[in-house]
Amino acid sequence: MKRSVTAAEAISAIQSGHRIYLHSIAAVPHVLITELMHQAHRLRNVEIVHLHTEGPAPYAEPEFAENFHVNCLFIGGNMRRAVQEGRADYTPVFLSEIPALFYSNKLDIDVALIQVSPPDAHGYCSLGVTVEAAHAALHSAQIVIAQVNPNMPRTHGDALVHHEKLTYMVEVDVPLPEASRPELTEIEESIGRHVTGLVEDGATLQMGIGAIPDAVLTQLMHHRDLGVHTEMFSDGLIDLIEKGVVTGAYKKKHPLKVVATFVMGTKRVYDFIHDNPLIAMLDVAYTNNPTVIARNPKVTAINSAVEVDITGQISSDSIGTLPYSGVGGQVDFIRGASLSEGGKPIIALPSRTSSGISRITTMLKPGAGVVTTRAHAHWIVTEYGVAYVHGKTLRQRAESLIAIAHPDDRERLARETREQWKLRV
Repeated sequence: MKRSVTAAEAISAIQSGHRIYLHSIAAVPHVLITELMHQAHRLRNVEIVHLHTEGPAPYAEPEFAENFHVNCLFIGGNMRRAVQEGRADYTPVFLSEIPALFYSNKLDIDVALIQVSPPDAHGYCSLGVTVEAAHAALHSAQIVIAQVNPNMPRTHGDALVHHEKLTYMVEVDVPLPEASRPELTEIEESIGRHVTGLVEDGATLQMGIGAIPDAVLTQLMHHRDLGVHTEMFSDGLIDLIEKGVVTGAYKKKHPLKVVATFVMGTKRVYDFIHDNPLIAMLDVAYTNNPTVIARNPKVTAINSAVEVDITGQISSDSIGTLPYSGVGGQVDFIRGASLSEGGKPIIALPSRTSSGISRITTMLKPGAGVVTTRAHAHWIVTEYGVAYVHGKTLRQRAESLIAIAHPDDRERLARETREQWKLRV
């Protein structure tokens, strides 16, 4: 086994001015982060780059502003306030393009902090639950510090990395962060029914984590021969696999395999993917490549949004001028699904926010990020139905989207559409 060192010894290799890549989602190496904070006093102008991360992010606290600066490639809940207050940066980028930023040195990585499984008999560790851009980061970084954890599942595909690639190995034994399955509301179940009605037998699914994807998955039990080529998945997929609904029989790329780039859920899903040859954990530049996605049949991509205007513009990464999440892989899969034979790009969202504000709007909030353009939009789904907008005029789009808005908002939306857009609805 590669020389094992303490966290303090490994982190001492980090110097002022370095750019650090931090392994994301459920693979965040919190033991290494804790030690990094212990050594913060000697560091200045260290940039930390990461996607969504689970757990605390102490390096983003105001008192460490001279020590660390964070560049979010996707904003999680633990970084939202720091970004919105201007203490951290946000880089809008398609997930599929992040590895190229590292390899091209447009965003050169000095140190990669990752978490892996222990080496197998052949010396290979696994990135486990999160491959995404970690594969690119560790292969382009000058120094790779690995938190080696027996609780990290050993997954196949691009997750495997030989221990000789690791500069330092820090042995730990800590549980991975978990996300429990959400309790579904009547609204979410209704959205799930509408989306499920669009899923055909033999389709290749892309879905995320959360209430709406779960609502869809729970209602697919009577479908046949579904495939999965997705950015991520969680516990909800396991039942479909075990009941034979997901077979991957009709997939053209990686038939019979479930393809993903990260996994987030409970210990049940972590145990399920451990050493499971059914699961292929691949680099995000590949999983999210629209031309790769499009090779599969009937790709049904299910994504969400903050708000949608009556012309079909989809805002997903901000609430007005406030950055909220990220561009992520939405456009990667929207485009891939639209190019797939029989594909269906779907945006699913409740008609209103929890405070009663319509999410079908006449105009997006000033400064809102248009992640998916009106030309990319196909299916929009709320609890009130399905609007198909692709190839439709602005007037036709407005009519169909107003029809799936909350009933109490429809008259106002129609009036504002006539006044602001001069459309006869």
